[in-house]
Amino acid sequence: MATKIRLQRHGKKARAFYHIVAADTRAPRDGKFIEKLGTYNPNTNPATIDIDFDRTMYWVQEGAEMTDTARALLSYKGILYKNHLIKGVAKGALTEEQVEERFAQWLKEKEDKIATKTSGLEKDAVKAKADALKAEADVNATRAKEIEAKNTPVEATPEVDASEETATEGNETATETPVVEEAPVAEEVVESAPEVTEAAEEKAPEVEAKKEEAPAADASTSSATAPTEEPKAE
Repeated sequence: MATKIRLQRHGKKARAFYHIVAADTRAPRDGKFIEKLGTYNPNTNPATIDIDFDRTMYWVQEGAEMTDTARALLSYKGILYKNHLIKGVAKGALTEEQVEERFAQWLKEKEDKIATKTSGLEKDAVKAKADALKAEADVNATRAKEIEAKNTPVEATPEVDASEETATEGNETATETPVVEEAPVAEEVVESAPEVTEAAEEKAPEVEAKKEEAPAADASTSSATAPTEEPKAE
């Protein structure tokens, strides 16, 4: 009968844990099994693996097949490594004392690694908890400030009439507008005045000459138009 070491699923949805069993290869995954070898709980960090070392070693030496996950678990617990060392004893490369010595050294190194990882995880958990408490304290302080600001009465600011504001703005603009100097324009006007007077003086003799000529013209016209008196007959 072909035997396989595999996992049998148990637990709730999204919280599954597994039994490590030796079962017939023809049996369904969660069906009947020959022997329970241990448990595997992936919900913890690091994962919890409890396994019967001797019975699992027996089935491995009997040639039981293994699923990929079961092989990884057995390698993690050192079962496959010790099986490799025992094969070396059968070939005469190692003694049983050397096998036990090497395996004990391997277990010590493995336990040190697990302890280091566990302590690191604990430190991370403590730090995460401290950070969470600090963040919560900051949030509480911020809320307290907001509540205090809401409860503090707001002082009323004096209202200013719009007319007063416009008057003040008009005064400010009046004081800010620069004064335009018009002196240069006046000087130009004064300078242009002599030209006008000189032209008037030049035209004045012409007017006087016309006036002098006017009586002569009147006399000629009057003599021309006056009726000639005919001599009366005596």
